[in-house]
Amino acid sequence: MRFMGKREIGKLSVFDLVISVMIAEIAVIVIEDLDRTMWEGIVPMVILMLVQVGMAYVALKNRKLRLLFDGKPSIIMAKGKLNRDVMRKQRYNLDDLMLQLRENQITRISDVEFAILETSGKLSVIPKNNDEAPSEMTEEHLFTEPELNSSSSSSEAEQNAKVIPPKYRFEILPIPLIMDGKVQDENLVKLEKTRFWLKNVLQNEGVTDFKEVFLCTIDHKGKLFLDKTKKPRK
Repeated sequence: MRFMGKREIGKLSVFDLVISVMIAEIAVIVIEDLDRTMWEGIVPMVILMLVQVGMAYVALKNRKLRLLFDGKPSIIMAKGKLNRDVMRKQRYNLDDLMLQLRENQITRISDVEFAILETSGKLSVIPKNNDEAPSEMTEEHLFTEPELNSSSSSSEAEQNAKVIPPKYRFEILPIPLIMDGKVQDENLVKLEKTRFWLKNVLQNEGVTDFKEVFLCTIDHKGKLFLDKTKKPRK
């Protein structure tokens, strides 16, 4: 592995992974079978190492060969919009996205300009340049409850003004409210909100059915990120 270079440790391509597994399998066969000499294991492993090193040198000067073995990066988000076709092709789900956004210390999806899934499986995130990222929701109805009754007292409205409960712990950010058209009820319970509240907030953006939403999240400041599906699912 040391002879094969640091690239082996830092990033395994499909070809590198196959070579590594084959070397391990050959080593096991020689160790288990006492009738075999050590050379029967060392020679094939050296040959595999030379093949890998040789292919690595050839790939340095041949981009087509690199793309054949390593593939191309996939753009998961572009200009703040999720690319569902690419996600489907790469079998990359929303839970994978949320996990890797947290690993990149992203708490607001609306702050992401580009998210690129590298050939190694790592997600590279490029944030937006401007500090004021465009929001899908206005600040007024993000931080306040929808008016359900005009006769409600000002004290009650003031009491329910904040979307995020004061004692809410932010272990997971951003907090998914809708994923793949399905409401995440456990997160609504933690936020002390209901589906009725969520439906009223979404109606302000012209969304009448939860199935019309591919992803909806809320950050620690109470701001929502909304990504609609192309067509309502039946």
